[in-house]
Amino acid sequence: MSTLKYWARKLSVEAEDGLTSAQLMLFNHDLKPVEKERRLWGSWNFVGFWIADSANIGTWMIASSMITSGLSWWQAWLCVWLGYTIGGCFLVCTGRIGAVYHIGFPVASRSSFGIWGAIWPVFNRAVMACVWYGVVAYLGGQCVYLMIRSIWPSWDRKAMPGPFNTTATSTPDYVSFVIFWLVSLPVLWFPVHRLRHLFTVKAYIVPFAALAFVIWAIVRAKGVGPIISQPARLSGNDLAWEFVKGVMSSIANFATLIVNDCDFTRFARHPKNAFLPQLLSIPASFAVTSLLGILVSSSSSVIFGETIWNPLDLLGRFLDDAGAAQRFGVFVIALAFALAQLATNIAANSISAGTDLTALMPRYINIRRGGYICAAVSIAMCPYNFLSDSNKFTTYLSAYSVFLSSIAGVIISDYYFVRKGMLVVRDLYDARNTGSYYFSYGFHWRAYAAYFAGIMINIVGFAGAVGATVPDAAMYIYNLNYFMGFILSAGIYWGLCMISPIPATSQTWLEVGEDSDELQVQYTADGKDFDALGVRPATGEV
Repeated sequence: MSTLKYWARKLSVEAEDGLTSAQLMLFNHDLKPVEKERRLWGSWNFVGFWIADSANIGTWMIASSMITSGLSWWQAWLCVWLGYTIGGCFLVCTGRIGAVYHIGFPVASRSSFGIWGAIWPVFNRAVMACVWYGVVAYLGGQCVYLMIRSIWPSWDRKAMPGPFNTTATSTPDYVSFVIFWLVSLPVLWFPVHRLRHLFTVKAYIVPFAALAFVIWAIVRAKGVGPIISQPARLSGNDLAWEFVKGVMSSIANFATLIVNDCDFTRFARHPKNAFLPQLLSIPASFAVTSLLGILVSSSSSVIFGETIWNPLDLLGRFLDDAGAAQRFGVFVIALAFALAQLATNIAANSISAGTDLTALMPRYINIRRGGYICAAVSIAMCPYNFLSDSNKFTTYLSAYSVFLSSIAGVIISDYYFVRKGMLVVRDLYDARNTGSYYFSYGFHWRAYAAYFAGIMINIVGFAGAVGATVPDAAMYIYNLNYFMGFILSAGIYWGLCMISPIPATSQTWLEVGEDSDELQVQYTADGKDFDALGVRPATGEV
C-alpha cells in the first residue's frame, strides 16, 4: 500500500495546498482561469491561428466532394463561404465564454451539464480529438513520404509494400508516418500560450508554398483547366438539396472546434481580440484555401487527363517524371504541407485532447501529459485502417457532428438565454451539493434531456448515412443535421429552465468576468447574495 501511495504522489500533478479529494478531481493549474500573465493572444494571433488551421490538406480538398456530387466550382465555393461563415458565428458564441471568464471548454460545460455531468461531453470531445490526431498525423506522414521520395526515388510504396494490406498502407508510408509522429512529440511540450508563435510561422510560410503549387500546376496545364468552365450537373430540387448538404458538410467539418473554442480564447488579452478576428478570418481563410485546391485540381485534369483532388497524390505524380529542380520543388511544398499538418494537429487535436483529458483526471493529467496520451492513442489505433476507405470514414466523422451539435446547443442556450452571461466562476470548481452547478448528484437533468432530444431527431438519418435503409423524410431532416440538433437542444434546454428555474441566473445581461465593468456588481443567485467572483459578502464564504 505504501508503494502505491508513493507512486500516486510521484505521478500526481502540481496542486495547491489544502484542496479536498473532490476539489482535486475538478481543479489543477491547467483547468483554473487563466491569469493575466498567460493571456498573451492578441487579435493577430487569432488571425494567424485560423489562417494556419485552414492551410491543411483536408481544407484543400473540401470542395472536391461537392463538385463530384454535381455542383459547379463556384457553387461549391459559395457553400464553403456560407458554411464557414455560419460555423464562425457558432464558434465565436462559444469562444466568448472563454474570452470573458478565461476558462476552457471542460470547465465552461459544468455550468450547463453539471459538475460531474460535464464528464460525458468532455469525454466525447477527447475521443474525437484522439481519432483526428491519428488521421492528421498519418496525412502528415504522407508529406514526409514525398520529401524522402524526392531525395531517394527508390522510396516507393509500390516497390516496398511490406507486410501490410496494400489498400491500407505500406512500409514507406508507415515509416514516414512514424517519423512525422516522432517529430511532433517535442512540440507537445510547449504550453498553449507559447504556441501562438508556431501558428504565426505557419501562417506566413504555408500560404506562399500553396500559392507556388497553384502557379506551378497552372503553368504546366497552360491554363486553369476545364473544371472552372464546367457547369453544374444538377438542377431544381436536386441542386438545392446538394447545395444545402455542401453547406452542412462545411459546418460539420468545424463541429469539434465550435464546441471547444474556449480552450483558445481563454488566453485572449481582451474579449474583443477573440471576436472579430475569428469571425472574419475563419470564412476568408478556409475559402481561399479551398479555391486554391479547386484551381490545382482543375489543372490536373489537363496535365494527367484525370482530376486529382488530393494535393499529395498530385505531387506524387509530379515526381514520376521529375528532374532535380522538380524534385526540389516537391520537397519544399511537401515540407510546407508537413508544417501545416503539424500545426493543425496541435491546434485542433492535441490541445483539445490535452485539455479534455485534464478535466477527466486533473489530479494526474495536465495539458502536456494529455497531449502525449493523445499521441500514444493515435498511433495505437492504426489510423491508416480508417483511411483505407476514406468515403466511409468521412461519412462517420461528419455524422458524429450530430452529437457535438447538441452539446453546443445546450452550452450556448445556457450562457446566452438562461444565465444571460453570468457565471459564478468559483462554483464551477465546487463539488458540494450547495454549489450553483451541482444540481442533482452533480448532473443536470435538463441539459441531458435537451442533449438526447437533439440527438434523437437526427438518429434515423444518422443510420441512413452509415448504410441503413430509412425513409426519405428522415434523410431530409438529416441533411440539416447540425441545425436540427443545435436548435432543438437549445430550445428544449431553455424551455425546461423556464418551467423549472435553476440557480445562479440573471434577469438582465450580466457578464462579470475580470474585464467587465460589472465586476463589483452584486447579484442574487438561488436566494443568496454573491459578489461577481462568487463570494457571499456577508460571510466571505465561497
